[in-house]
Amino acid sequence: MADETPDNEEATEEAKAAAADAAKALEAVEAEAAMELPATDIEAAVPVRPAAPAASAAETPAEEGARPNRRKVREGIVVSDAMTSTVVVAVVERVRHPKYGKTVQRTKKLYVHDAEDSAKVGDRVRVQETRPLSKLKRWRLTEVVERAR
Repeated sequence: MADETPDNEEATEEAKAAAADAAKALEAVEAEAAMELPATDIEAAVPVRPAAPAASAAETPAEEGARPNRRKVREGIVVSDAMTSTVVVAVVERVRHPKYGKTVQRTKKLYVHDAEDSAKVGDRVRVQETRPLSKLKRWRLTEVVERAR
């Protein structure tokens, strides 16, 4: 070990020189990065990605591997808030009669989970379909759209 051949000494010197060059290059890059650019040069310094072709939200989920949200959303009026953490919401659906073509209103009462008991009778609310929470509850309150007067 004490006896180093001239080849080893040359390799060691070359490695030291390469390390010094790399250190100088790193210092130069850091100094350049630390320099403050004028406001007009910032746009030129920041690379802008080309815009991707627009795709609909249903085709590409927000995250890779995430499944699209296929839960139904309805809007209706609260008709009862007598139960704890549950409200009854009347949802009005307008459909055309299959034979006569007249527009008919169909009202459906939904049992909705309201964890904070924030909805009161007469409020217009938005509800979303969810897993069965009880015998009749299959909806949860997402937001109170309009408060009753």
